[in-house]
Amino acid sequence: MSKTIRIGTRGSALALWQAEETSRLIKNLPGAPPVEIVIIKTQGDLQQTVPLWATAGKGFFTAELDRAQLANDVDIVVHSLKDLATILTPGLVLTAVLEREDPRDALVSAKGGDLMALPRGARIGTSSLRRRAFLKHMRPDLEHVELRGNVPTRVKKLDDGEYDAIILAAAGLKRLGLERRISAYLPTRAFPSAVAQGAIGICTRDGDAETQAWIAPLNHRLTRIAADAERALLRRLEGGCQVPVGALATIEGGTVTLYSAACNLDGADFVAAEASAPVAEAAALGTKLAEDLLANGATRVLAKADERRQAAQH
Repeated sequence: MSKTIRIGTRGSALALWQAEETSRLIKNLPGAPPVEIVIIKTQGDLQQTVPLWATAGKGFFTAELDRAQLANDVDIVVHSLKDLATILTPGLVLTAVLEREDPRDALVSAKGGDLMALPRGARIGTSSLRRRAFLKHMRPDLEHVELRGNVPTRVKKLDDGEYDAIILAAAGLKRLGLERRISAYLPTRAFPSAVAQGAIGICTRDGDAETQAWIAPLNHRLTRIAADAERALLRRLEGGCQVPVGALATIEGGTVTLYSAACNLDGADFVAAEASAPVAEAAALGTKLAEDLLANGATRVLAKADERRQAAQH
């Protein structure tokens, strides 16, 4: 019998859904080994009072998971790929990316309707610099309020009257059976998704051939191509998950098209770019589009966001 594959995961409802889905996919493989889920608490789960955009470092939700994996406490770790740094911890590799769910952001409004239907001065909850920047561009009159906690907690805060509306990833709402709560989807041209939003990444230890042999078949080729393009763009921009940049890759035939935008936190400086390439050149496309963004003014946008984050940390 093969060894048990120990799946490391955070303990939130969404993280557990992702771990269970990975477990199900492994068990469906011919001759599959036993699977065990191991819950690991991360700094991001324990530290609920500091705004996400003000946190230091790029491993707020992953550092403890990486350490457990390198210490051989778990064999694989399942990540929301948007939370995973574009440069992995040495000794770890991204072995599979599962098929992507809806990558869009979703508005969950107390009274229904889309973003433009919210009254002036409405309180809108989000913990993301990217969402705040694009919101400021589309609706500069709204009041931004910090929003932390897992997906069900955030929805409950809305229902308790703390916000008029909140913005969440559509993928998380759908995976947790909360799709009916979505009031509207945000348009991806004006409000591009976080890099790799909606995709699930599975990391293994470099050199763990036995585990990799079970995980590699789970890779969804088209999702991986899109994620490689988006993550290459973010890597070139030298950003973690908390930068005011969105990107979305789409694939048709043998061509991948990547759209990306960056926006100043005051909403006034919106910079966008788009390009296409053969799917075999997805990563190179991401790097090229990042260069286009920087040439068009994204440098100043990112510098201002970094200044704000550093000021909040001191």
